[in-house]
Amino acid sequence: MAEQSVLLATAGYDHTIRFWEALSGICVRTIQHTDSQVNRIAISPDKRFLAAAGNPHVRLYDAQTNNGNPHNMKLFPKITSFEGHTANVTALGFQSAGRWIVTGSEDGSIKIWDIRSPNVQRDYQLKAPVTDVIIHPNQGELVSCDQNGTIKVWDLGENRCTHELVPEEDVPVRSVSMAIDGSILVAGNNKGNVYVWRTKNKGDFTDLEAVKQVQAHKTYITKCLLSPDTRSLATCSADHTVKIWSSIDHGFELEKTLKGHQRWVWDVAFSADSAYLVTGSSDNSARLWDLSNSETIRHYNGHQKPVVCVALHDISI
Repeated sequence: MAEQSVLLATAGYDHTIRFWEALSGICVRTIQHTDSQVNRIAISPDKRFLAAAGNPHVRLYDAQTNNGNPHNMKLFPKITSFEGHTANVTALGFQSAGRWIVTGSEDGSIKIWDIRSPNVQRDYQLKAPVTDVIIHPNQGELVSCDQNGTIKVWDLGENRCTHELVPEEDVPVRSVSMAIDGSILVAGNNKGNVYVWRTKNKGDFTDLEAVKQVQAHKTYITKCLLSPDTRSLATCSADHTVKIWSSIDHGFELEKTLKGHQRWVWDVAFSADSAYLVTGSSDNSARLWDLSNSETIRHYNGHQKPVVCVALHDISI
């Protein structure tokens, strides 16, 4: 990872968003997010903006500054506020061209917002609190999961839900992830189980075929994430660990367990080359792991409360 091309941010319950020099571990900038805790953060594809999801607002901040003073808050003007949710915003993602964002909330809704206009463009109502939403790599579908244990696929062209999956009745699904080529869908739930579906194109629509179930952890999975090279799956959990699974040939065999965090691990982010992983934990810290040897190579200390979300953008643009 070339330092100048890396944007790394963490946030959580202390109402701050911190930017870090990934390789030195130095906090270079801080945003005071005074509204609430920060549940999710996302960096725009062009690295210009950072979106922060709280309760119940979503704020868009300027992520760029050349000034070295980490305490000058005026360097971080709030660009836009997205108002419309009525409870915790639990999911957040940028469209690949950075033109719109999607959000999901405990208020039971998924909303799409145009970056240039803070008005809601789409509004999908679910019958349960939303726990995660991702944008399909084809940019034309969304995949959501919720507290009722349902996974739904939303077709933006048809403006409706086209698939509904319930891997385990009444077990909340916490996180969903999709391979960058759209070939695999993965979900993790509150019982520590991971479910895998293979996508099959049938004419104009996508079919989902269940191919695997893995008992990944013995307690809550807080996040599951497929690596950019699609060869690995990371799962993090209330058991304080992160596990790396091989997704080659849909095997999902355990490759390594990353140990070091002292409390729940809430979020993970892969580097673009899939060689490194950033994690955030209730132990108030984030870590950078070298996946070749399962070692922590950098600690990010400075938050006063749990770090529940991380964002890493190290693709040269």
